[in-house]
Amino acid sequence: MVLEIPQPYDFTLSTVRFREFGSDGTTVWNEGGLHRVVGGREVRVEPVPGGVRLEPGSLGAAAEISFLLGLPFDLDAFLAWAAQEPVLAGIVSKLRGFRPTLTPNRFEALVIAITAQQVSLQSAAAIRSRFVARFGARHELASEFPSRERVAGASVVELRSLGFSERKAEYVIGLSRSDLDLEHLGTLPDAEVVDALTSVRGLGRWTADWFLARALARPEAWPAGDLGVRKAVAAFYADGRSLSIEEVRTMGGRFAPFQNLTAQHLLAGLRIAG
Repeated sequence: MVLEIPQPYDFTLSTVRFREFGSDGTTVWNEGGLHRVVGGREVRVEPVPGGVRLEPGSLGAAAEISFLLGLPFDLDAFLAWAAQEPVLAGIVSKLRGFRPTLTPNRFEALVIAITAQQVSLQSAAAIRSRFVARFGARHELASEFPSRERVAGASVVELRSLGFSERKAEYVIGLSRSDLDLEHLGTLPDAEVVDALTSVRGLGRWTADWFLARALARPEAWPAGDLGVRKAVAAFYADGRSLSIEEVRTMGGRFAPFQNLTAQHLLAGLRIAG
């Protein structure tokens, strides 16, 4: 089954985070393609002219992989706008074919955010890989991310044995046992999503902003509290001067209504520049 993707599209460039930042075993890079379990079956995603091939293909796989590969983004509108923005114009020209990826599973997105708090992305992925191996269903190359129900039955001691700090173990288990309706969040305005998430212990504004950006693909999501975003904004718009979270949050207004795609391109631009 071939999933068409608006061109230009560079599959390898767009999926760089699944290689450079380490894999937790749920979305796995192997021999030029991605493997992810969808609906209980492992699906291989590999580039073909005009898009990607899904093997095996199904409507469910097409829907999840479409989201994973960032098809909800209106990239054409962003690129047309960015071409008129002096700094971004240069960045996007060097990232031809880049389409940021997303996280289809909302519980997974929040666990990713919790594990990534105040540690490197590689360290967070290593901890999650043990978590996924313990509580997820293993397939050939990839594993299904642990269900919320499965994690709700775990103990802090179990998660501590996998490398979680005590506090993060409490956060993940607390989230799994909470009454937070993750599907309903998708129907709420951005500000209400932030309020709902930050009412849960362990979920702060940084987590909420990234959830809006990568789990809901909200166009105006702007993770101003993210150190990487702050460094990228500082590098490209402040001659490297250190910027506060509030300064970066205020600067987000200049990128409306494409804050999310701007942040993703600034991060990618900083990587290739460094």
